[in-house]
Amino acid sequence: MPSKPSLVDLLHHPVRWRITQALINRSLTTAELAELLPDVPTTTLYRHVAVLVKAGVLVVAETRQVRGTVERTYELNTAAGDPGDDTVDPDRLRTMFTVFVAGLAGDLDRYLERDHIDPARDGVAFRQAAIWLSDEEFEQFMVQFQKLLASVADHRSAPGRTRRILSTVLIPDG
Repeated sequence: MPSKPSLVDLLHHPVRWRITQALINRSLTTAELAELLPDVPTTTLYRHVAVLVKAGVLVVAETRQVRGTVERTYELNTAAGDPGDDTVDPDRLRTMFTVFVAGLAGDLDRYLERDHIDPARDGVAFRQAAIWLSDEEFEQFMVQFQKLLASVADHRSAPGRTRRILSTVLIPDG
């Protein structure tokens, strides 16, 4: 019996990768995905969405009847990548991190495809800083950070707003 492909293997396909990138922090129908990926034939798009659903990468967030057919709205299965459960082993964590880093590269590639880029004006930033914190100080930092994120997390698309991807990595050193 063939082994189940790893998440990295699944996402190595450029169309599946682009589908997952399009669904970061949002839910979309296949019609909406087709608008975002106009160079992908519709049948190909549906086939790759089905592969990602079967693998558990995508979940159906909503269904509704549209002219005698069922329209599904998809989103990333964030529970599948949650390192907070007890079943994370080094290989799974490495895979999750690889997907995360590849996602960052995809975000940058989409930005670089714009006709006019100005990283300073556009707020492009990536930095790394080491912070020395006790476990208690780290807990306090995380509470403050989560409050800060919560203060803007419910913002929706509106005139004058730009969707920005915030990515963080916290890894104990040593």
